[in-house]
Amino acid sequence: MLMPKKIRYRKVQRGTLKGRSKGAREVTFGDFGLEAVEPGWITAQQIESVRVTLSRRLKKVGAVYLRVFPSKPVSKKPAETRMGKGKGSVELWVAPVKRGRVMFEIAGLSEQEAKEALRLAACRLPIKTRFVRRPVAQNTVNKEQVEQNA
Repeated sequence: MLMPKKIRYRKVQRGTLKGRSKGAREVTFGDFGLEAVEPGWITAQQIESVRVTLSRRLKKVGAVYLRVFPSKPVSKKPAETRMGKGKGSVELWVAPVKRGRVMFEIAGLSEQEAKEALRLAACRLPIKTRFVRRPVAQNTVNKEQVEQNA
């Protein structure tokens, strides 16, 4: 299970998920990605489930890139416990995901295969997602345009 080796504070506050993601808004490493449409917490178990699903689907042909990491501890108090007596112990680790963040990327597949693999991965997540492609570089010029200009 994913979790940080070392953290500054054992227990953290819940925080907020307002606004759009600050980073990881474009597909950078792979060819296709899964982008969050709504905010939410992705647990370490859910990330592992998506990783297993994608790696099984790719069958050593492509590559999987995880762009989220569960670095936030979530504490819970035991059931049927009275109020007070401090904050509960850390139960699970989550990755806070804001709108627009590319969470998973894959490379080495055709677009149809990638769509199907990421659809299966999206079924294991608690938030709405969408399929995105790597943006085409703006500085590249087609060979045909160069030949026409020459």
